[in-house]
Amino acid sequence: MFSVTEAQLLAWITPLIWPFIRTLAMFSAMPIFSQRNLPMRVRVALAALTSFAAQASLPDMPLVPLDSAPAVLVILQQILIGVCLGFAVRIVFTAIEFAGELIGLQMGLNYAGFFDPATGGQATATSRFFGTMVAFLFVVINGHLLLINAVVQSFYSFPVGAEPFAFLQMAQPQVWGADIFRIGLWVALPLITMLLFVNLVLGIISRVASQINIFAVGFPITLGVGLVGILMTLPLMQMPFMVALEHMLAAFS
Repeated sequence: MFSVTEAQLLAWITPLIWPFIRTLAMFSAMPIFSQRNLPMRVRVALAALTSFAAQASLPDMPLVPLDSAPAVLVILQQILIGVCLGFAVRIVFTAIEFAGELIGLQMGLNYAGFFDPATGGQATATSRFFGTMVAFLFVVINGHLLLINAVVQSFYSFPVGAEPFAFLQMAQPQVWGADIFRIGLWVALPLITMLLFVNLVLGIISRVASQINIFAVGFPITLGVGLVGILMTLPLMQMPFMVALEHMLAAFS
């Protein structure tokens, strides 16, 4: 008669359950995959497929009984690391959208606000445009493969254990918020400089030829220069996005 012991069943489930929980937490926190229009069953299926495919590359997992107190700490550790993985990617996306906010402020487009269903708040036209473009760029440059590699490497950097908060002491995710402003200013600096020069020229014109209605002329000029600048710098978005994404994911490897 065929029989399976509890130890054998635990040895079969353990190598799959911990990567599955960590990957599912990552998919639930990162952009694109965490949107409301993506069904939960799709995320569960993607997490199960990823954990099963990456099984050969993962280190050995400790056998922790699922009905014990240490299992609760291990589950908390996997959720924490997975959510921080998704949070790291979300920071990069937010930084690009923040760059769009700054550019729209200089162009005079911040009055054009839209409701963002992903965040439940208001977003400007340039911010939504940059967010959509970076989402397409994420798929084109195989950003999902970078994330899967980061998940696999995280099991070597932060192995499965009963200390869920050791990850917070090593990775320090609470200081990642400053990268939003640093990356956003880095991306938006060329266009901000260009628009600042245009505003400086318009200020000189208003002083030299005071009969010109600078408010009627300045807005279309600033808007046109900003749109041309976005068109020229958009093909160069790949390099700063890749650098920022690799920088954030380096904390897990």
